[in-house]
Amino acid sequence: MQFCGVCEVETTNYRCPVCQIRYCSLGCYKRHKDTCTPLEQPAPRGAKEAISTEQWNVEDLLKEEDVTDKVPLERLQLLGQSKELKDLLCNPHLRQIICSVNTADNKSDAMKAAMQEPLFVEFSDQCLKVVESEEKTLSNEEDAF
Repeated sequence: MQFCGVCEVETTNYRCPVCQIRYCSLGCYKRHKDTCTPLEQPAPRGAKEAISTEQWNVEDLLKEEDVTDKVPLERLQLLGQSKELKDLLCNPHLRQIICSVNTADNKSDAMKAAMQEPLFVEFSDQCLKVVESEEKTLSNEEDAF
């Protein structure tokens, strides 16, 4: 059991995606956000920015009861290999929509608004296609045995 890195009283339910500190609530995250600094990581040779290679999982970000469907990390990593998704992400308007959802206080309302944008719907559909196609491949492999 780990305690909140901000209030040091409650047990942790979440982990900051920037610095990896564990926190217990939105209030503690907001207090932490003002002093948050990214983890120092050396950039790979030739890279423009450092990318965290530390493994994380959904449980680091959400409580168990908050998640109805989980996608295994292995399948989520396939998203980063999709040429179609990379092509879509070249669009600055799509990146702006994603950033606005990510920084919104009310994620549910932000997602509803984003889903009114055909470009975001195309992006969401492509994400699902990548994740679900891998799921079908895995289930077909299991059926073969």
